[in-house]
Amino acid sequence: MTHFRIAEAAGLLGVSDDTVRRWIRDRVLTVSKDDSGKQVVDGSELAAHAQWLAHAATDDGDGRSSARNRFVGLVTKVEIEGLMAQVELQCGPFRVVSLMSSEAARELRLQVGDRGVAVVKATTVIIETHSKETHP
Repeated sequence: MTHFRIAEAAGLLGVSDDTVRRWIRDRVLTVSKDDSGKQVVDGSELAAHAQWLAHAATDDGDGRSSARNRFVGLVTKVEIEGLMAQVELQCGPFRVVSLMSSEAARELRLQVGDRGVAVVKATTVIIETHSKETHP
């Protein structure tokens, strides 16, 4: 079973350590201790909470889409040049970059500091693991 220390859990969810501690105090997340006595959160519980957070953040009721990969974040850069624009969002610990037509960027009226949702629909997604554990 995979467990994450509080700082690791916070990093994965894109929140502060104090927020994770508050969730533990409020019994939103449960904590146990690892072999070295450090507080840890179960990975499957953390995954379920991450899904709940993502759903709550993107549940705007604005219609339906077949795309399931939605990343809520803050617009950190809008660069319009010629026919193309580059828009960057900071979604928790992740930077998402979108290239679009300058017409689309102007129509969206995006500005640094705006809330944005990156919707990703891809036919290929590569998953990597950096687990310390080895699995047979």
